[in-house]
Amino acid sequence: MILKKLVILTTLAVTISSCSLLGTKQVEIVSKPVQLDIMQPTLPREVSLQTPKWYVVSEARIANPCRKIEDKRPKQCELEDRENPEWPVGYTYLDRFLDDMKAQNNGDVVFVGTTIGDYKKMTINNQEVRRYIRELGEVIIYYRDVTMPNGDKGVGIEVKKNETNKD
Repeated sequence: MILKKLVILTTLAVTISSCSLLGTKQVEIVSKPVQLDIMQPTLPREVSLQTPKWYVVSEARIANPCRKIEDKRPKQCELEDRENPEWPVGYTYLDRFLDDMKAQNNGDVVFVGTTIGDYKKMTINNQEVRRYIRELGEVIIYYRDVTMPNGDKGVGIEVKKNETNKD
């Protein structure tokens, strides 16, 4: 019985420690960058701006030169011989601007540095730039969410309205 226990213990000891009799295997650890496969979002449509026209209006007199007559230019000429005979003497840029505005606006004068159509172009341009910035912000938030560790969500830009209670 003792011999039987001794054989079992010896066999058990050899079996348990047999791995150490064969030697250890070298484990290689290699670090490589992992390429992330990130789906590319649709980029925003490019900005399409319109060009407004600005007017500079002053009270400076407009030059109304005489027309050339047979390769000679007289020093003085009658109003009918000028390039723009419909302009009265002393006609200014302000007068011309007011006449043009009356013609465009059915006799009403809206005195601004630009026309209403050009002002509309400026407001459209402003909205276009705002749209583009918002869409780029969404792309940035998308990339932030995709690349955050542990699936955390990135914090985007928020607009908060301050409400004041008036009693």
